[in-house]
Amino acid sequence: MRIGILNSGGDCPGLNAVIHGVVSAASKLGWEVVGFRDGFEGLLPPGDYTLLDPSRTIGIMKLGGTILGTTNKGHFVAKVGDGKATTVPADVLEKAKATLRHLEIGALIIVGGDGSMTTALQLFQEGIPVIGVPKTIDNDLAATAMTFGFMSAVAAVVDALDRLHTTAESHKRVMVLEVMGRHAGWIALYGGIGGGADIILLPEIPFSMRRVADVINRRDAQGHHSTLVVVAEGAHLETGETVTREKAGPKGEDRLGGIGERVARMAQELTGKEARECTLGHLQRGGPPTSLDRILALRFGVKAVQLVQEGRFGRMVSYLQYKVGDVAIEEAVSKLRLVEKDNDLVQSARSVGISFGDEID
Repeated sequence: MRIGILNSGGDCPGLNAVIHGVVSAASKLGWEVVGFRDGFEGLLPPGDYTLLDPSRTIGIMKLGGTILGTTNKGHFVAKVGDGKATTVPADVLEKAKATLRHLEIGALIIVGGDGSMTTALQLFQEGIPVIGVPKTIDNDLAATAMTFGFMSAVAAVVDALDRLHTTAESHKRVMVLEVMGRHAGWIALYGGIGGGADIILLPEIPFSMRRVADVINRRDAQGHHSTLVVVAEGAHLETGETVTREKAGPKGEDRLGGIGERVARMAQELTGKEARECTLGHLQRGGPPTSLDRILALRFGVKAVQLVQEGRFGRMVSYLQYKVGDVAIEEAVSKLRLVEKDNDLVQSARSVGISFGDEID
């Protein structure tokens, strides 16, 4: 048996742990593993790949990124604009199938987010035996309660807030931290609570800058002269606008960014207090994974090999009720996991005085 593996979409901590899990589990079964470089692009003839064995993957669990490389661009993009799906061209799919036939690949493990799983579903529908492994630091796939890389991203946010807290206090400033989160605000929510933010602004909860300013002024009157604000990059202004740095055009998704600067500027105008903005950006994707992410990613890799062994193709590994299981890929791409206003974590945050810019407690 020879199986393939590729990483697609953005990088994140834990990808190498998945590769290690796949290679180690496959090796115990006597299988060969082919790693395709740079995502789905590695499937294009003549194929860009490397043979993987345990000697090449020992010690890579602690490494961030991926030894195989990845991309969220190219010929296989199937997710465009606000989660809309498109179809990978038939000739591109045929080229990928030809490469897999030539290399005698019996199954392909695809590690990626909702866009990658949308492409994986199309490959499966074309007769390619596919297994999906969910990867997104946004933790926004409804079919799994947790994705690896998420907690590592949260740890980066908490560390940044710990550092911003001291400079905010020293200068009596409002500090606004912009974090990742296009449609789902889980990173902002977990990171903001863990890092002691005073205000958290999410894509799912409409906020008013007047109310944000009221919170800052109220804190100032109570003797708390610094305020930490965390805002997800996909949070909407009151006009409904999502702030973007670059429009993608007809194919691909707009590059978000700039909401943090906008919130800081408006906060300063409305309160008269000095405000500064910091964008965490790709620091959330980089660096070594946390121990939790290493373990979860390893388990995902092992489960993917088990699904191949059982011949249960068209499935995606998932983590539900503290167990690693699986769901249909079609189910996995049908719904995003978003923060609901009555989520117990949101309610806990409100109970300790954290504002979401939508009401004054």
